[in-house]
Amino acid sequence: MKSSKYYPQRTLLLLTLFFFNSIISLAQNTTPLVKVGIEVLRDQNFKALEGKRVGLVTNPTGVDHSFISTVDILHQAKNVNLTALYGPEHGVRGDTDAGAHVDSNTDVVTGLPVYSLYGKTRKPTPAMLQNVDVIVYDIQDIGVRSYTFISTLGLVMEAAAENNKEVIVLDRPNPLGGTKIEGNIVEPGYFSFVSQFPIPYIYGLTVGELAYMMNYEGWLKNKTQCKLNVIPMKGWKRDMRFKDTGRHWIPTSPHIPFPEVAELYPASGIIGELEGNFIGIGYTLPFTLFGAEYINTRQFAQQLNALNLEGVYFRGLSFTPYYKEKKGMKLHGVQIYITDYDKVRLSEIQFHVLEVQHRLHATKDLFNAHKDRWAMFDKVCGSNKIREGFMASYSFAGMKDYWRKDEAAFRKKAAVYLMYR
Repeated sequence: MKSSKYYPQRTLLLLTLFFFNSIISLAQNTTPLVKVGIEVLRDQNFKALEGKRVGLVTNPTGVDHSFISTVDILHQAKNVNLTALYGPEHGVRGDTDAGAHVDSNTDVVTGLPVYSLYGKTRKPTPAMLQNVDVIVYDIQDIGVRSYTFISTLGLVMEAAAENNKEVIVLDRPNPLGGTKIEGNIVEPGYFSFVSQFPIPYIYGLTVGELAYMMNYEGWLKNKTQCKLNVIPMKGWKRDMRFKDTGRHWIPTSPHIPFPEVAELYPASGIIGELEGNFIGIGYTLPFTLFGAEYINTRQFAQQLNALNLEGVYFRGLSFTPYYKEKKGMKLHGVQIYITDYDKVRLSEIQFHVLEVQHRLHATKDLFNAHKDRWAMFDKVCGSNKIREGFMASYSFAGMKDYWRKDEAAFRKKAAVYLMYR
């Protein structure tokens, strides 16, 4: 009989072997829980594209789980005739900064023409569509109205309807999940490229579901409809956050490097229309914090946490932006931590922050300091009544009812377009 002193060593050895076998098993099992549209289309041997000249609207987020670009997947498929590429904001290969014009050019990998949809032309012209029969759209979105990719999709669908072209949307997850709906619907006079459709700020649909809604609710210009086909995902459920999909995150834009940032974009992005540095643009934590040179970190965090907002905690911090207006200045404020994603009202966090900021520093009013940004602020909010309601009392209570007024009705209207449960 062996001495008992060997048992701990043997146990440690067995645990170590189990651990490494588990790591090897995970490494070998690279199939994600969720298959996105391009992977489903490939499984179908691209049947929907056979015999057609194909145009593709995409950017670096259009990849399969092995990081192969949809551009290259379609270009290399023997039974697909890819004839043109279309570049939204940031460009097909992601070589253009946020807000910068995308130039038409030739793709260096495939040799195909790339037509810009984020420059002088945002809607494909008949000349751009002359050599295509079907336009495929494959872009990862973030589920927020002001993100411009869905506006590009709408204009592509309009152009397709006007030029008798088919549109195929390759669906992808909504990283905010499919249950959160927050914010008022855009009002007449406030439609723009950052609020192009009558949907809430957080709209709770995948891009495929939204495409169906845009097409059949009469939201396209002159209430036109295109021939639309959505290739659905497999395995996605409405209560999934992006981390639940088993997929790798490709930055949707330079300031959305991780899915956690995508979740906080709607919590801070509206304030960013007044002052980017205030929400961490220019530092390593964009959209995840609030700060200014005059703020007392401890006091600011205490007052925000005293609001007892569900699902969120504010941690004090100081930071120094590396670029934009306050480059090199020491700023102080709070970092946002989501503690209960199901309960948190993401879009309302920033309005509570504005309320506390004004209460503590009324002479540093962000609105009056940036009157030249009011028009853009209102466009992102889809109405001037959000700003005016807030400024009437500098409290969230002043605009709360208006911000929430359309959510229940939109949820009911959108229900008929849901493709996933």
